[in-house]
Amino acid sequence: MSSSILSQPEKKSWIADTGRRRSMRVLLSVPVTIAGKLNNQDFAEDTRTLVVNAHGALVSLAAPAAVGQTITISNKFTRHAHECRIVHVGSQQAGRSQIGIEFLKPSPSFWQIDFPPDDWVVPEN
Repeated sequence: MSSSILSQPEKKSWIADTGRRRSMRVLLSVPVTIAGKLNNQDFAEDTRTLVVNAHGALVSLAAPAAVGQTITISNKFTRHAHECRIVHVGSQQAGRSQIGIEFLKPSPSFWQIDFPPDDWVVPEN
């Protein structure tokens, strides 16, 4: 895989990052609801995914979140829900943080898409 693919992911629909990822990341906006407990209070927030993969997603969230916190993500298209763990909390921008979540149990079909094979290469333009 050429380094030009990895150095310009914003121009691609598929982002290759085989050095760190267990599965291919896909830029995909899916309406979801994130629910959990915050200071012993239940919360639920409607948002959208920014990136998905077979093991979780990156979402934009206004509610405060902490690494290790358990939440539930519900896919508004399919009405399926899955328990997740927050594995990354990015810095806040415009009152929202980018939150990386991973499924507690594998769920490669949760997003209803086929992920590209590990050796998939983005064609040069």
